[in-house]
Amino acid sequence: MQLVPGQRFLSNAEPELGLGTLIRIEGRSVQVLFATAGVLRQYAAHSAPIARAEFRAGQKITGKGISFTIEHVGESDGLLEYRGGGHVLNEAELDDAQAISRADERLISGRVDRADRFDFRIEALLRRADALRSPAWGLESARIDLIAHQLRVAEVAAMRQPLRALLADEVGLGKTIEAGMILSRLVASGRVGRVLVLLPESLVYQWFVELLRRFNLQFSLFDEERCESIEIGHPGHNPFLDEQLVIASIGFLSGDTKRATQAIEAGWDLVIADEAHHLAWTPEAASTEYTVVESLAASVPNLLLLTATPEQLGRSGHFARLRLLDPARYHDLDAYVAEADGYAELSRLAGKLHDGEALDGDERAALLARLGDDAELADLLDAGDEASRRTLLDALIDRHGTGRVMFRNRRVQVGGFPRRVPQLTTLDGSLLDDSQRQRLLGEFHLDLQPRAPEVELAYADDPRLEWLLGLLERLGDDKLLLICRTQAKVLALEEALRTRSGVKVARFHEGMTLMQRDRNAAYFADREGARLLLCSEIGSEGRNFQFAHHLVLWDMPVDPDLLEQRIGRLDRIGQKHDIQIHVAAFSGTAQHALMRWYDLGLDAFRGSPSDGRELLKRFGARLVELAEQHAHGGEDPDAEIDALIGETRATHEELSALVNAGRDRLLKLASSRQGHEERLRRALAEADADLTSDDFVLRLFEQFGIESDESGTRTVILDPEYLSTDGFPGLKDGPQQVTFDRGIALAREDLQLLRIDHPMVSGALDMLVEGEHGNASFLVDDALPPRSALLECVFVLSCVADRGLAVERYLPPIPLRIVVDTRLLARADFQPSADSIARAADRAIEYTKYRPVLTKLVKPMLAHAETLARERTQREIGGALDRAEAELGNEHARLVALARVNPSVRQEEIDALEAELEALRTAIPQATPRLDAVRFVCSVDFLNLR
Repeated sequence: MQLVPGQRFLSNAEPELGLGTLIRIEGRSVQVLFATAGVLRQYAAHSAPIARAEFRAGQKITGKGISFTIEHVGESDGLLEYRGGGHVLNEAELDDAQAISRADERLISGRVDRADRFDFRIEALLRRADALRSPAWGLESARIDLIAHQLRVAEVAAMRQPLRALLADEVGLGKTIEAGMILSRLVASGRVGRVLVLLPESLVYQWFVELLRRFNLQFSLFDEERCESIEIGHPGHNPFLDEQLVIASIGFLSGDTKRATQAIEAGWDLVIADEAHHLAWTPEAASTEYTVVESLAASVPNLLLLTATPEQLGRSGHFARLRLLDPARYHDLDAYVAEADGYAELSRLAGKLHDGEALDGDERAALLARLGDDAELADLLDAGDEASRRTLLDALIDRHGTGRVMFRNRRVQVGGFPRRVPQLTTLDGSLLDDSQRQRLLGEFHLDLQPRAPEVELAYADDPRLEWLLGLLERLGDDKLLLICRTQAKVLALEEALRTRSGVKVARFHEGMTLMQRDRNAAYFADREGARLLLCSEIGSEGRNFQFAHHLVLWDMPVDPDLLEQRIGRLDRIGQKHDIQIHVAAFSGTAQHALMRWYDLGLDAFRGSPSDGRELLKRFGARLVELAEQHAHGGEDPDAEIDALIGETRATHEELSALVNAGRDRLLKLASSRQGHEERLRRALAEADADLTSDDFVLRLFEQFGIESDESGTRTVILDPEYLSTDGFPGLKDGPQQVTFDRGIALAREDLQLLRIDHPMVSGALDMLVEGEHGNASFLVDDALPPRSALLECVFVLSCVADRGLAVERYLPPIPLRIVVDTRLLARADFQPSADSIARAADRAIEYTKYRPVLTKLVKPMLAHAETLARERTQREIGGALDRAEAELGNEHARLVALARVNPSVRQEEIDALEAELEALRTAIPQATPRLDAVRFVCSVDFLNLR
């Protein structure tokens, strides 16, 4: 076929996009515009997953405001030309939404499928529609635990439009997971397509793995080498336009003006920036990193910032992050500080309301002043009952300055964490010789380096090894996670243990491939596997080893946040045991000074200090200096360390008091507020409990020749040996073990969690419903009365709209089943008998005998079924509009009212919600029923009577 601009195509993978128009041919690639959906796709010409949209005589088409039945099809200048009823349309003039189905043609010609395949197709369409409208779509197959505070944040944030938010949970509460959930939901719903994630260099790989393994999101890593490679192949091309989902180091962009400019000009739907507290800003100057993010923030609709640094540890720093989210609202630091000072009193009043305490006269007056002239709220204050207090609290939270843009959860508020039990051992330093002391000091120096140099180590005669061997022997069969600074240490420890102990050991470090790390992590997780997992620092990033509860720190990082990350591998919500933290250090060494500083200054082995970074900033340099002096000895080596510990403890108590001060109470209440966000938790819990979905997925895979063997509870091995198509997603590397159980998937990161929104399942589902599989069938039903026949039609409700509108929330592609008999009467109660379905495969039917009858009957029966489907469509449209109005209309009214009392409610947010609602009011009524599948059902004697 000769490609010509103006030709119309359908996407095999995304038929809901409607008709696309070929607009450009460049070399070996083509560009197809799906205008109504607002999507431009570029394909390789030889393998494009598209099909030419060709209509035949007898079909109805629409375009240029007219509609007619095709009587003749011709061609002019490479474009198809349709004629009928005195009208002429070439294919370029057709509307994007057309009724396209060849199911009736297949039926009449006798190219039919088994009856069970027809039924399976209907089941697949129903499951897809239910999944698309679920608030859990995009998250069902995510490798996440159902943790309440994370689900609340994800639900609320993902509904914001535009999304401009700061995730500020304390360390260990899962900000990365929350961001991944929000991102996954927005991508799955079509709200965002192009995403840029900016990170410190040290977190690039962690995020890449986290998004891939937890959320099935395949991001591309961009650095200078990647950009240069793209530019060599396409001179003058902006490399950031090559991929939709991109991860880049903020240091890479801030250090190169050209790359920063290209990234800003590439255009993104969403930018995510982690470790946002590193973006330095003052009223007088801003860092290059801050300037880059500020420029991006000004050009994208959606922005998500992540930081664990609380507001109380730096007003100007917190203001700097808020002004990135809303520069119009947060434009003056002094004004913000003055406003924030008032939050303490407001938070105190909220606390008394929450605790049911009575307010005195002055407090009532202050509260009424905060609530404005809202008489209804004033009446609630007089009522004093629990429901009234809760409504008043909601009103105060809505009026709280940063409550709408900032999500902050704290460990003490969330609860459910295990107790930390430090097992600190001070070894006798007098037993060390000079060379051993020097090696320990040299190791301390190496551990301070941002990037550990490549050195070979030997621990066979290390004085700490005896302590480790004794610990392994004392703990019996318990599993231990040992974390140390570098890969070299892992290898040295493994070698030393191999010669001194028979304990089963697994290793985990950056020199291994992702698959090797997965296998070793699985070996450690196995009940009969390794007892000891040796991890380099990479093991403290993003991995979940909570099936163990013994943590061994072979060394300690100077950064308290990094220490918290290490402990966080075991200290997680859901951990069923106290965390035993094993640390040993020889007296009179730098390591011993560091251990005492953490223990006595920060209490970091028992608690989770939220001020760790600030304490490091204030005392870190002095700590390192004194630790080195401590290692060299002296008259009273502990005196100065003791003084530093005392100062650190006092500062820590002061900062902790600020963190727990009253002005944080409203943020706490805002973060824990219940509401419609519970829908997400319920939807995920229902998906977990639905065991029928396991069977459906396996039956879906069977349609393509994939066999499955059970290998454990809700765990199977998928074997693609007899795979019937090369286009099946996810099994190109041979058999794969998967699970349907969330708990197993969380414990076994080598197993994918299969649900309907997993790329492998959704891809297979798309292939089935977008092809002809089961869309035409013929059934002889012994239970039917003599001389009777019916036509079973399945129409899919198709609403072509901009993907960003996420219309499926309210009107997914619902299958409408319409049954009519030969008298053109509706038979909604008809169901074919199970016995006839079971016998259908064994019945030999000569379809040539039926063809004249089918040719005569199908057309009028189908025409009447279409009329009934259009009537059903109007009812579905009405229900969808009611749902949209109930959800978005009420929220719009609430925001308009709230904007009068809270300047944090931006007009842009109100306008976006109004525009979204108006677009839905326009798009939803345009939905039309599209014939998807037909089945002719007749009695045994039907043909003989005709």
